[in-house]
Amino acid sequence: MKDIRFGIGADFHRLTNGRKLIIGGVTIAHPKGLFGHSDADVLTHAVIDALLGSLALGDIGKLFPDNDDRYKDADSLVLLAEVVKIIHGKNFYINNADSVIIAQTPKFAPYIDSIRGNLARVLEVDLERVGVKATTTEKMGFWGEGIGIEARAIASVCCRGCGDSE
Repeated sequence: MKDIRFGIGADFHRLTNGRKLIIGGVTIAHPKGLFGHSDADVLTHAVIDALLGSLALGDIGKLFPDNDDRYKDADSLVLLAEVVKIIHGKNFYINNADSVIIAQTPKFAPYIDSIRGNLARVLEVDLERVGVKATTTEKMGFWGEGIGIEARAIASVCCRGCGDSE
Protein backbone atom coordinates (compact mmCIF):
# COMPACT_ATOMS: atom_id res chain seq x y z
CA MET A 1 0.00 0.00 0.00
CA LYS A 2 1.19 3.48 -0.87
CA ASP A 3 2.27 5.64 2.09
CA ILE A 4 -0.01 8.70 1.90
CA ARG A 5 -0.11 11.17 4.78
CA PHE A 6 -2.21 14.22 5.55
CA GLY A 7 -1.63 17.32 7.64
CA ILE A 8 -3.75 20.28 8.64
CA GLY A 9 -2.68 23.83 9.35
CA ALA A 10 -4.24 27.03 10.61
CA ASP A 11 -2.87 30.49 11.17
CA PHE A 12 -4.25 33.81 12.41
CA HIS A 13 -2.79 37.30 12.25
CA ARG A 14 -4.26 40.61 13.26
CA LEU A 15 -4.48 43.50 10.83
CA THR A 16 -2.35 46.55 11.50
CA ASN A 17 -1.42 49.85 9.88
CA GLY A 18 1.91 50.33 8.14
CA ARG A 19 2.28 46.87 6.55
CA LYS A 20 1.46 45.38 3.18
CA LEU A 21 -1.18 42.67 3.05
CA ILE A 22 0.50 39.62 1.54
CA ILE A 23 -1.49 36.44 0.99
CA GLY A 24 -0.02 33.50 -0.90
CA GLY A 25 2.87 35.70 -1.97
CA VAL A 26 0.54 38.24 -3.59
CA THR A 27 0.32 41.82 -2.39
CA ILE A 28 -3.37 42.57 -1.91
CA ALA A 29 -4.79 46.09 -2.18
CA HIS A 30 -5.93 46.89 1.36
CA PRO A 31 -5.31 49.76 3.81
CA LYS A 32 -3.88 47.39 6.42
CA GLY A 33 -1.47 44.48 6.47
CA LEU A 34 -0.95 41.57 8.81
CA PHE A 35 1.14 41.88 11.95
CA GLY A 36 3.89 39.32 12.34
CA HIS A 37 7.61 38.64 12.52
CA SER A 38 7.91 37.57 8.89
CA ASP A 39 5.74 39.00 6.12
CA ALA A 40 2.80 37.46 8.09
CA ASP A 41 1.43 35.64 5.04
CA VAL A 42 -1.30 33.81 6.93
CA LEU A 43 -2.21 31.50 4.03
CA THR A 44 1.33 30.36 3.30
CA HIS A 45 1.87 29.81 7.03
CA ALA A 46 -1.19 27.53 7.18
CA VAL A 47 0.11 25.54 4.18
CA ILE A 48 3.52 25.24 5.85
CA ASP A 49 1.91 23.90 9.02
CA ALA A 50 -0.17 21.42 7.01
CA LEU A 51 2.93 20.10 5.25
CA LEU A 52 4.94 19.87 8.45
CA GLY A 53 2.02 18.15 10.15
CA SER A 54 1.79 15.54 7.41
CA LEU A 55 5.16 14.16 8.53
CA ALA A 56 4.80 15.05 12.25
CA LEU A 57 7.59 17.65 11.98
CA GLY A 58 6.09 20.25 14.32
CA ASP A 59 4.96 23.66 13.19
CA ILE A 60 6.22 26.83 11.57
CA GLY A 61 7.29 28.32 14.91
CA LYS A 62 9.55 25.35 15.62
CA LEU A 63 11.27 25.59 12.25
CA PHE A 64 11.29 29.39 11.83
CA PRO A 65 11.05 30.88 15.37
CA ASP A 66 9.77 34.43 15.71
CA ASN A 67 12.64 35.31 18.02
CA ASP A 68 15.21 34.61 15.28
CA ASP A 69 16.18 37.76 13.38
CA ARG A 70 16.93 35.69 10.25
CA TYR A 71 13.17 35.48 9.72
CA LYS A 72 12.34 39.14 10.37
CA ASP A 73 10.19 40.30 7.43
CA ALA A 74 10.99 37.00 5.65
CA ASP A 75 9.18 36.13 2.45
CA SER A 76 6.91 33.25 3.46
CA LEU A 77 7.17 31.67 0.00
CA VAL A 78 10.91 31.30 0.64
CA LEU A 79 10.09 29.59 3.95
CA LEU A 80 7.62 27.33 2.13
CA ALA A 81 10.34 26.39 -0.36
CA GLU A 82 12.53 25.30 2.58
CA VAL A 83 9.70 23.09 3.85
CA VAL A 84 9.30 21.56 0.38
CA LYS A 85 13.03 20.67 0.46
CA ILE A 86 12.54 19.03 3.86
CA ILE A 87 9.56 17.02 2.57
CA HIS A 88 11.59 15.87 -0.45
CA GLY A 89 14.54 15.06 1.81
CA LYS A 90 12.29 12.69 3.78
CA ASN A 91 11.59 10.81 0.51
CA PHE A 92 8.08 12.26 0.09
CA TYR A 93 6.50 14.39 -2.60
CA ILE A 94 3.56 16.75 -2.27
CA ASN A 95 0.34 15.39 -3.70
CA ASN A 96 -1.94 18.36 -3.11
CA ALA A 97 -2.87 21.27 -0.86
CA ASP A 98 -6.25 22.87 -0.26
CA SER A 99 -6.94 26.01 1.76
CA VAL A 100 -9.42 28.64 2.78
CA ILE A 101 -8.89 32.29 3.72
CA ILE A 102 -11.33 33.64 6.31
CA ALA A 103 -11.80 37.42 6.29
CA GLN A 104 -14.58 39.96 5.95
CA THR A 105 -12.49 42.16 3.66
CA PRO A 106 -10.87 42.47 1.22
CA LYS A 107 -12.47 40.43 -1.54
CA PHE A 108 -9.94 37.81 -2.63
CA ALA A 109 -11.57 36.60 -5.85
CA PRO A 110 -9.40 38.82 -8.12
CA TYR A 111 -6.24 37.36 -6.53
CA ILE A 112 -7.05 33.64 -6.25
CA ASP A 113 -5.48 32.59 -9.56
CA SER A 114 -2.21 34.39 -8.77
CA ILE A 115 -2.14 32.94 -5.25
CA ARG A 116 -2.74 29.42 -6.57
CA GLY A 117 -0.01 29.90 -9.17
CA ASN A 118 2.52 31.01 -6.55
CA LEU A 119 1.73 28.10 -4.26
CA ALA A 120 1.79 25.53 -7.09
CA ARG A 121 5.17 26.81 -8.29
CA VAL A 122 6.77 26.63 -4.85
CA LEU A 123 5.12 23.31 -3.98
CA GLU A 124 6.34 21.95 -7.34
CA VAL A 125 2.91 20.60 -8.25
CA ASP A 126 0.45 21.17 -11.09
CA LEU A 127 -1.97 24.04 -10.58
CA GLU A 128 -4.88 21.59 -10.43
CA ARG A 129 -3.41 20.22 -7.18
CA VAL A 130 -3.72 23.53 -5.31
CA GLY A 131 -7.05 24.78 -4.04
CA VAL A 132 -7.57 28.24 -2.56
CA LYS A 133 -10.93 29.61 -1.49
CA ALA A 134 -12.05 32.59 0.54
CA THR A 135 -15.04 33.14 2.77
CA THR A 136 -16.42 35.71 5.16
CA THR A 137 -17.95 35.16 8.59
CA GLU A 138 -21.02 37.32 7.86
CA LYS A 139 -19.49 40.05 10.07
CA MET A 140 -19.18 37.75 13.10
CA GLY A 141 -16.08 37.45 15.29
CA PHE A 142 -12.70 39.09 14.93
CA TRP A 143 -12.69 38.34 11.19
CA GLY A 144 -16.04 40.02 10.66
CA GLU A 145 -14.97 43.04 12.67
CA GLY A 146 -11.95 43.45 10.39
CA ILE A 147 -9.47 42.82 13.21
CA GLY A 148 -7.68 39.90 11.59
CA ILE A 149 -7.46 37.21 8.96
CA GLU A 150 -7.32 33.44 9.36
CA ALA A 151 -6.32 30.70 6.94
CA ARG A 152 -6.74 26.94 7.15
CA ALA A 153 -5.07 24.33 4.99
CA ILE A 154 -4.81 20.61 4.43
CA ALA A 155 -2.04 18.90 2.49
CA SER A 156 -1.26 15.37 1.44
CA VAL A 157 2.16 13.91 0.77
CA CYS A 158 3.15 10.54 -0.69
CA CYS A 159 6.26 8.47 -0.16
CA ARG A 160 8.47 8.08 -3.23
CA GLY A 161 8.81 4.41 -4.09
CA CYS A 162 6.64 3.16 -1.23
CA GLY A 163 4.04 0.72 -2.49
CA ASP A 164 2.33 1.71 -5.74
CA SER A 165 4.28 3.77 -8.25
CA GLU A 166 3.65 7.50 -8.55
